Amino acid sequence: MDELLTTRQVLDHLQVDRTTIYRMLKDGRLQGVKIGQHWRFHRASVEALLAESSASPAAAPQPTPMLSTEVLPIHCLQSVQDVSAETVEVGAITTDNNGQPMTEISNSCHFCNLIRSTESGRQACINSWRQLAQQPDAQPHFFTCHAGFQYARARIEIDGVSTAQLVAGQFFTATPDPVQREKQIQELAQKHGLSVAELRQADPKQNVLSQTKQAKITNWLQKLADTFAIISLERADMLNRLQRIANLSALGTE
Repeated sequence: MDELLTTRQVLDHLQVDRTTIYRMLKDGRLQGVKIGQHWRFHRASVEALLAESSASPAAAPQPTPMLSTEVLPIHCLQSVQDVSAETVEVGAITTDNNGQPMTEISNSCHFCNLIRSTESGRQACINSWRQLAQQPDAQPHFFTCHAGFQYARARIEIDGVSTAQLVAGQFFTATPDPVQREKQIQELAQKHGLSVAELRQADPKQNVLSQTKQAKITNWLQKLADTFAIISLERADMLNRLQRIANLSALGTE
């Protein structure tokens, strides 16, 4: 009986990203069966695809599509992000690889809203998002932002190239030390010209995620980022088809 491989095993065999696997499924190059919520692939078909790829002459490199408001409308991304962030109960935003926001923050807490109400606070958030985008880890991991919260990111990859990131944050992974947190709040208030009392009252100290919830968030982040990449690829393909039709129509009028 032919052995069934998981998606992760296929990624390792073919040395491609998850989005490419979905594209191969869609165009028929790769055959798979869905068992529950997970895809499984016959080893023989994967090895045949690998052999065919090795035997074929190297194709000219194709330009990598980039995320943009044309390929992936921001209102579409924003709607999905809003619903997802509220369901998972975290703050979420999509940025480019320089930390510049592509969407508004979804489900943002009052503490972070106060920080971002100042120019220096907004820039500090962008700097944190930029540093997060520069982390070498492929999978989501938790890091500490300038305001002391934990956050993680998942890359939105197109053909193996990171074009943007989905960020989730505004929570703690352990109860903060009261003395250290009070000192941090005072420093944030002084740096950004905010009221210590107002920041202290808004601080979501109770938003401490269990290890189970942390694992769910990193899994959710990656799945949602992969979904954004698939939407982008499908829309890019549609726009390319429309452009070819427009070009043919233009030739017909000459």
